Amino acid sequence: MYQRQNAGYIITDTIHIGNIEFVLGEHPEAATPYVTWECTGNDNYFWGHYFMDRKTAVRDLVERAGKELDIQQQQEKQIKNRSNNRKRGEER
Repeated sequence: MYQRQNAGYIITDTIHIGNIEFVLGEHPEAATPYVTWECTGNDNYFWGHYFMDRKTAVRDLVERAGKELDIQQQQEKQIKNRSNNRKRGEER
């Protein structure tokens, strides 16, 4: 079975929010054995947050994904509002 890896960390958990993915990686021999990254294109990892324990890393993974979900929902709301405003302008 294929295991994704980055910088020696095995990717164990992923959360997709739209086109953005957040991942959690584990590397037992690393100085900081857990990391979360934002990832695009299945192999472009960036903005790593490093941790000593798994529970803190999982919390960070969920929080990062939640923030991105909030951002995307706000963007969708703004687009919908703009569209509704245009329609109201056309009706006048």
